[in-house]
Amino acid sequence: MASTRKRLEALTAGLMLPEAARDPVAAEPAPATPAAVPPSAVNAMETRFPPAVGGSLAPRTGPGQMMAFRGQIQQVEGEMAALREKLAQYEGSLPTRKMDPKTIRPSRWANRHDASFSSSAFAGLKADIEHAGGNVQPILVRAVKEEPGQYEIVFGHRRHRAAMELGIPVLASIWVDELGDAALFAAMDRENRERADLSNYEQGLMYQRALEEQLFPTQRQLAEALGVSHTWVRKALMVAQLPPAVVECFRSPLEISFRHAEQINAAMEKDRRGVLKRVERLRGHSLAPAMVVARLLDAKPGFERSEKLDIVSGGQKLGTLVRAKSGEITIVLSPEAATDASPEALEAGIAEALRKARTL
Repeated sequence: MASTRKRLEALTAGLMLPEAARDPVAAEPAPATPAAVPPSAVNAMETRFPPAVGGSLAPRTGPGQMMAFRGQIQQVEGEMAALREKLAQYEGSLPTRKMDPKTIRPSRWANRHDASFSSSAFAGLKADIEHAGGNVQPILVRAVKEEPGQYEIVFGHRRHRAAMELGIPVLASIWVDELGDAALFAAMDRENRERADLSNYEQGLMYQRALEEQLFPTQRQLAEALGVSHTWVRKALMVAQLPPAVVECFRSPLEISFRHAEQINAAMEKDRRGVLKRVERLRGHSLAPAMVVARLLDAKPGFERSEKLDIVSGGQKLGTLVRAKSGEITIVLSPEAATDASPEALEAGIAEALRKARTL
């Protein structure tokens, strides 16, 4: 016991207590200016950790404050880990934002014919976008290097046009990496084929422009780059390469199909002069595509199947219109319509049914 006391006395021989600790009276706080305390004494007596947390429950001891501070660090690290996990879900995605459509221009490879912007399908798309307050499916754009703040459409020309006409921002994804013309062309073609909303004529014009401007040297290289068959490219080009006079015989070039182009080209190989003579008689008429082809070929019109349409006026069914495969049309009115319906209602219903029959 004595030896332990001697060791303690030896270890603490050089230690001195502060004056306030030796004299209880001196422990009372005395009014003194901050300058009365030497800086060295303040540094020696006031080495403390800042409180890790605020409030009345904050730890008052150094170890307690260190533990609280460590707890805060662990909480922040947990939040950062959760944030990194959420961000990982968007890795590789493109930035998307609403943009002024005036800062976005159509692509030089744009494959939309002007007729596609006056069709009922475009009117329906525009109405949907207006109702939703904007396009839900974003378009894809790339920056124009020579003009900061300007962009070029990769695909989504109809959605961009609808937003432009409505005077509202367009939702767009921005391609941030390098995207050359060939890659842009392939992306545009793939998107349109997957959506199946591009006409054969527009597809053919797109391929023809790419070949004329040497984006792809040959049809074979074009087909291989796009991942389509050589036959598909050949048929599309056949539609686009029809003589302008022949195209004008149709109500819209968007109605010309691969099959129509093949039939017309075969007829022109046999009797080009005869086909062109018939073209002059057909221009300016508004006929269904099958009727146009039949007259260009100087053949009786034929249809793949018969069609039956309801004759409706004012929400009331008045009868049916039947078009046979031969093209013959039969109108059958119900007994009630024949006796009770007004001539105006019958005329309007039959006219609408005939209009629909011509588009089939």
